[in-house]
Amino acid sequence: MEQTSNQRNNPLHGITLKVIVTELQEYYGWQGLAEKTRMNCFKSNPSIKSSLTFLRKTPWARDKVEQLYLFTQREIMRNRKAKNR
Repeated sequence: MEQTSNQRNNPLHGITLKVIVTELQEYYGWQGLAEKTRMNCFKSNPSIKSSLTFLRKTPWARDKVEQLYLFTQREIMRNRKAKNR
């Protein structure tokens, strides 16, 4: 029961790492991702597959990318709200 309530409060619940990396790459591009995160997986011959391999093996890097995703989603929502005013 405790895990269910934790997942309900987790904004990343149900979002795969592949979706996160793909959406960030579409939004920032590889160069933008490399600049934002300072990770070589986005700088040196980047691909979704190689980035996922690195991120799945490197918890600190995955956390950083997940936090960037959440930040980006909040910014997109703020911009939409400001645009609608």
